[in-house]
Amino acid sequence: MQKLVVNPINKKSVINPEIYGHFSEHLGRCIYEGLYVGENSDIPNINGIRTDVVEALKAMKIPVLRWPGGCFADEYHWKDGIGPKENRKKMINTHWGGVVEDNSFGTHEFMELCNQLGCKAYINGNVGSGTVQEMSEWVEYLTFSGLSPMTELRKENGRTEPWTVDYFGVGNENWGCGGNMTPEHYANEYRRYATYCRNYDSNQKLYKVACGPNADDYSWTESVMKTLQPLDGHGGERLNGLSLHYYTVPGKEWDHKGSATQFDKAEYYLTLKKALKMEELISRHGDIMNQYDPEKTVGLIVDEWGTWYDVEPGTNPGFLYQQNTMRDALVASVTLNIFHKHSDRVKMANIAQLVNVLQAVILTEGEKMVLTPTYYVFKMFQGHQGAQLIDSFMETEEIGTGGNTVPNLHESASIQEDGTINLSVSNLSSDTSYEVDSIIVETEVKEVKAEILSGATDAYNTFDRPEQIKAECYDNYEVTGKGIRFTIPACSIVQFTVKTK
Repeated sequence: MQKLVVNPINKKSVINPEIYGHFSEHLGRCIYEGLYVGENSDIPNINGIRTDVVEALKAMKIPVLRWPGGCFADEYHWKDGIGPKENRKKMINTHWGGVVEDNSFGTHEFMELCNQLGCKAYINGNVGSGTVQEMSEWVEYLTFSGLSPMTELRKENGRTEPWTVDYFGVGNENWGCGGNMTPEHYANEYRRYATYCRNYDSNQKLYKVACGPNADDYSWTESVMKTLQPLDGHGGERLNGLSLHYYTVPGKEWDHKGSATQFDKAEYYLTLKKALKMEELISRHGDIMNQYDPEKTVGLIVDEWGTWYDVEPGTNPGFLYQQNTMRDALVASVTLNIFHKHSDRVKMANIAQLVNVLQAVILTEGEKMVLTPTYYVFKMFQGHQGAQLIDSFMETEEIGTGGNTVPNLHESASIQEDGTINLSVSNLSSDTSYEVDSIIVETEVKEVKAEILSGATDAYNTFDRPEQIKAECYDNYEVTGKGIRFTIPACSIVQFTVKTK
């Protein structure tokens, strides 16, 4: 029997709701068809935005959405996406599929989407091919209420009051598709661009995010932090967050990343092992950040993460459309657990991507919509949003094949203001269930509710079978005098909600 200890007396950092954030890029069918169908579509919509998708995301409690990219952000010129749709410029999306981008979804439509979702907006500005003036005017157009050309332009386009923009990314992947810059060059460009991303409302300050490293590029973090923190005594006023991008790719080559649905046991464990590398990345980048920011005023923003496989057969290679199995659900659960445990430094994360792209939580096909296993993880775990991390320790054993081994169990725990404990436990084994005896230190358990997500490692939902994998009530546990004893099936995730008062 595996031992699990949860200590609600030892409270730690608050888990920012934004850790459960999402990413929507002008890529494939994420924006068009996935989120936006236009006002004249037969698919039910409000102002062109799909009502079924919005309702599903609200039920999942989406806290923040990043847009317009991604690589697309550094070739996006925001003025092309405002004004009457018939007058908006058309362009070729050179990064993703070579299709025509008609800019019918732009600033106003994105802010309308955030309004319908009730979530915060995270906008990524163009450093790679844009100018300081262009970025400065976008911030002014979005957030300024006074007399100015951008305010007048916004009013001409039907919006009198400014919007609230909580997060603003100053460039994206500037080590690659965002300009192939050196870290020193980018850091100085950040200083220049960020200076003109002004806070027009003293009660609403932009949280500015600098382009951070690609996976384990520790020298990038070192150079950027050295240049930007502190900044002439301004510190966090100019640099609030540093991004980190890391994708779980089981294949050895980028053009052979592996199938989303057809994989053997070795590839299953390899995928989970690579997902768990997130722990090492956050720890090592965090150690570098600590040298320059020991008070942890700068957040680590993991604004692109998730699984990346070969596209589904017969689909446009540039659209990055992939299916989503229980393997992906486990990647999501362990990654979110890691974010919880590093919530003193990780302040936001955005899984890639929201709909129809990479590790999406929703897939659409015409008027049809299906929720993926990853969706259910986000929905099950929503109680952690805004809760306080508490100490937990799981007794584990290594499982797997060959050199690709992982701990058999993975957990995290948090406590809400009313004393409710959220306990998430994942069984990474493909074929073995485990009995777990949990001790909740100096706590009397009053009531327990639980959900489970389980299935074969390669099980997934289709438009014909949309509920093959879904969260269900779980009752294979007993409350003991010290905590909860339960059996967790192979390849499953259990979420406990424990009332203590």
